[in-house]
Amino acid sequence: MLINFFYTLRAAKLPVSVKEYLTLLEALQLGVIGPSVDDFYFLARTTLVKDETHFDKFDRAFGAYFNGVQMLTDFGKEIPAEWLQKLLEKELTPEQKAAIAKMDWDELMETLKKRLEEQKERHEGGNKWIGTGGTSPFGHGGYNPQGVRIGGPGRNKSAVKVWDQRAFQDYDDSRELGTRNIKVALRRLRRFAREGSELELALDDTIHATAANAGFLDIKMVPERHNKVKVLLMMDVGGTMDEHIHRVEELFSAAKSEFKHLEFYYFHNCVYDFMWKNNRRRYAEKSPTWELIRKYNKDWRLIFVGDATMSPYEILQPGGSVEYNNEEPGAEWLQRLTHAFPKYAWINPEPQGVWQYRQSIGIVQQLMQQRMFPLTLAGLEGAMRLLSK
Repeated sequence: MLINFFYTLRAAKLPVSVKEYLTLLEALQLGVIGPSVDDFYFLARTTLVKDETHFDKFDRAFGAYFNGVQMLTDFGKEIPAEWLQKLLEKELTPEQKAAIAKMDWDELMETLKKRLEEQKERHEGGNKWIGTGGTSPFGHGGYNPQGVRIGGPGRNKSAVKVWDQRAFQDYDDSRELGTRNIKVALRRLRRFAREGSELELALDDTIHATAANAGFLDIKMVPERHNKVKVLLMMDVGGTMDEHIHRVEELFSAAKSEFKHLEFYYFHNCVYDFMWKNNRRRYAEKSPTWELIRKYNKDWRLIFVGDATMSPYEILQPGGSVEYNNEEPGAEWLQRLTHAFPKYAWINPEPQGVWQYRQSIGIVQQLMQQRMFPLTLAGLEGAMRLLSK
C-alpha cells in the first residue's frame, strides 16, 4: 500500500529517498504511532521531508493520495453531519441577494457588539444572529453582501472582516517553470556591473598584457559581471490569492533566479504596520513596515504582487483589516512605501478584464498612480520597462 504513497510523493517532485521511506516503514513496524491518519501524517512528514519549504507540496500530495484511499470506504456508514449541513446552505437568486441591505462600517461593528452581548445559543439559517447558512451579516456559510465572517470557510469573497486564525503557506521558490517566458520578461530589469573579488579571466586584457610582456603570460582578472538591480518583493498570500498560487510561485521562482539582490515579504490583502517572511511563524516573527522603510534605501525597486481584491474598508478604514484592528488604514502604508521607493509597480494575477468591477482594485490603482500590471508576459514586460527607467 505505502509503495504507491512513496511514488505519489516522488511524482509531486518531493526529494524523498528510499532510505527515508525505509525509515518510515521501520517506525511503523516498531509501533511508534497508533492506527490514526493524523498520526501517520506527522510521522511521514517528519521522516520524509527534510526542508520545511516542501511542507506545502507534501500536504497536497498527502491529501491527493489519501482522498483516493478514502474513496474505498464502506457506504453503509452514517453520512457526516457537515455534509448535510452544506446541503442546507442557502442558494439565493440575484433578486434575493440584491434585496439584502448593506451596513456601513460603524453600524456593522456596533451591531456585532450587540449580538455578542445578546446571543446565548447557536443559530442557523437566519438573518439576524451570529450563525450559519443564512443572510445574517455575522457568521459563515450563508450570503451577505458585506458582513463579518466568523469561523468556517468563505463562499462569496465579500466579508469585510474575518474572525478566525488562519494558516497560510509560503510560496515555493524552487518550483520548476513550465515556460521561460517569465524569466525572459524579468530580464528587462537589469543593470550589469563588475563588483567584488576578481574571479573571471579578462581575455582581451590578458592577450594585450602578454604581448606587451614579450610573450610571457600575464594573466588579468576582473570581478564577476552580475545584475546589480535590487528588488524588494512584497506578496499577498492567503484568502483569494489561493486561486493564483501556481502562477505566483512561477513568478517567485523566476525572480529568485534572475535577481541576485532580492528580498521578499508577505502580507495579507493590504499592507499594514507589519509584514513577515515565514507564514508558519507570521505571528511570532513580524517585520515592522517602518523598519523595512528605514532598512532599504531608494535604490531598491519595489514590486507588490497581489489581486487587490478585498473590502474597500481594508484599504481606507482604521481597523479595517480582516484579521486585527490596525491603527492606521492600509492606504497610509501604501503611500509611505511608494514615497520611500520611487520606482515601484503592482503586479495583479487577476484577469485585467475584471478589474473595473472590483472597487478595491480601482482604489489600489489610484494609490499606485496607475502602475498596476497584469501577471501576463506583456504585463511583466511593461512593469520591468517602467522599473528600469
